[in-house]
Amino acid sequence: MDEGENNINVKVMINMPISDNEVPDLRELVGWGRRDKDYPALFERCNFWAGVRDEKDKLIAFGYICGMGLEHGYMEDIIVHPYYQGRGIGVELVKALLKEAEQFGLKIVTVSYEEKNTNFYRTAGFTPGAGGVWFSSE
Repeated sequence: MDEGENNINVKVMINMPISDNEVPDLRELVGWGRRDKDYPALFERCNFWAGVRDEKDKLIAFGYICGMGLEHGYMEDIIVHPYYQGRGIGVELVKALLKEAEQFGLKIVTVSYEEKNTNFYRTAGFTPGAGGVWFSSE
């Protein structure tokens, strides 16, 4: 990577237009299941989402907040294309989502993450805490 390539101009866009295949493609690039059937339903059901595109208009980062639209929201699927990881894009994405959450009227936003990502979420503004996750057996 050239030295100049590390300094990407990050422009996080809230509720940007995203085609149905773009998020599944990004999920696949980071080693997650595609969940094709979730799109476009996710855009209709979540409170808001955010994304970042590269200079060629390719989606390189994505995340969203869902919930009842009352006081509490849940952040999910913070994804950054592997080539662009480690450049601060994910932190800017999370901060933009949290700013939008405040404007939306949310007072609490929670997120679940692997322990290895604690510093990332702390840097983005979260206070680590204890919690639990339930997975369906189906």
